[in-house]
Amino acid sequence: MHQHLARTVTAAVLLGASAFVTMPAQAAPADPSSPTVFAHRGASTEAPENTLAAVRRAHEQHIKWIENDVQRTKDGALVVIHDTTLSRTTDVEQVFPDRSPWRVADFTLAEIRRLDAGSWFAPRFRGERVPTLQEYLSLLDRDQQGLLLELKQPELYPGVEKQTVDALEKAGWLDQAHLNGRLVVQSFSADALRRTHALRPAVVTGFLGSPPVSRLKEYAAFADQINPDEKDVTYAYVRAVHSVDGPDGKPLRVNAWTVDDLTTAVRMAALGADGIITNRPDVIRNGVQ
Repeated sequence: MHQHLARTVTAAVLLGASAFVTMPAQAAPADPSSPTVFAHRGASTEAPENTLAAVRRAHEQHIKWIENDVQRTKDGALVVIHDTTLSRTTDVEQVFPDRSPWRVADFTLAEIRRLDAGSWFAPRFRGERVPTLQEYLSLLDRDQQGLLLELKQPELYPGVEKQTVDALEKAGWLDQAHLNGRLVVQSFSADALRRTHALRPAVVTGFLGSPPVSRLKEYAAFADQINPDEKDVTYAYVRAVHSVDGPDGKPLRVNAWTVDDLTTAVRMAALGADGIITNRPDVIRNGVQ
């Protein structure tokens, strides 16, 4: 959907059906281009989240950007999984019934490799595994997809910022081709982003949350993006974020999460969001681009 239509639809939603008119010029979004669509944990409504199957499904849908979550095993391997425990998305309670509370950090990679990370979603995904970060990066590279990588609760994994940067470098993800449009590292932890930026200033970073406008310049010292919950997105906030330059001298960007319905997606586009993080990437992409 083109931006001018998105603004018109949003005006109708905000003003009522009888006021189906274009928003005033001063309320136009800061960036007239269509927002980038990020597949949240892959195509996670059609395949088990954060698995290679979810990445492959997003590729089949021609989705260019994938969001994932990175954590660390007991023996120091980086794996892609959202929860800090394994129970929701694997059969760990059956395989290791005496290991409650089944924290990711309490299991070795070999133990996690034994777990079925697909059957909980649908029987046809039986045998899907929790992928390592290296496996994930390899698949994304094969299909030329970009990665929005979240450091999940980095306070649980001291040194994970450097370890992740090192893993990205080993996989070839810190060359200019990746840095210039295929990689963003994000986190709810400002400290983790500060450390990541200090390690590799060229890596694009995104803060998950909605810092007050008065502190945006502080965040702009180490973050290139401010990525808020969609409930916190307003035109005024997006305009304030866009008015501040990040560490690379370019205006901060805004990626809203997690948007799974077209009405909200159109509203995000109308308000000027640069990106939309969604569990339904094909549906949202077709609605806003």
